Amino acid sequence: MTFPLPHGLPGLFIALEGGDGAGKSTQATLLCRALEAGGRRVVRTREPGGTPIGETLRSLVLEHGHGEIDARTEALLFAASRAAHVQQVIVPALERGDVVVCDRYIDSSVAYQGTGRGLGAQAVLDVNVWATDGLLPDLTVLLDVDPAVGRSRRTAGAAAEDRLESEPDGFHAGIRDAFLELARLAPERYVVLGASGTPEELHRSIVAALPGGSA
Repeated sequence: MTFPLPHGLPGLFIALEGGDGAGKSTQATLLCRALEAGGRRVVRTREPGGTPIGETLRSLVLEHGHGEIDARTEALLFAASRAAHVQQVIVPALERGDVVVCDRYIDSSVAYQGTGRGLGAQAVLDVNVWATDGLLPDLTVLLDVDPAVGRSRRTAGAAAEDRLESEPDGFHAGIRDAFLELARLAPERYVVLGASGTPEELHRSIVAALPGGSA
């Protein structure tokens, strides 16, 4: 699989990836607090979403009740949301020298639509590289979670699963394998952490992996 070159902008771009229920939102919160405490300007954002059009597309592609969405349309909706996100939020922040902490990025599309929906990892990567003008994170933190554990976390309490979360465990097992394969192909850009650790343990490991001790 072919990846573009690093972005070369003055800011720092960190993406949190992993299966549903891996704890990405919790770690994004802890990481942003640590970075801000260290004097860094931080932009926290998420995908799909991050912009008004992105949030609208998020509801269309993840919420139940919008009718059938075929795999190719699903992939293109995610890519369209990401294109707006990069141009309107992420690149301006990196140009200012800010740290961007993003809950999901291109890897999620490669895993969920490329592998999970069977569209092909390279094909989905190519679409998203074009949509983002080749922008890649400086560091991708992959929180590796067993699909059964992820589901038990997602369904705890009154939380309802979205369209992708409600797919069977076999689908999510394939997603997990796809994420791990992406990390294997470009180990210099990834840190892979088992999501079974405590939030505090995971946070310390993420901070230790930041380029140049950025926190």
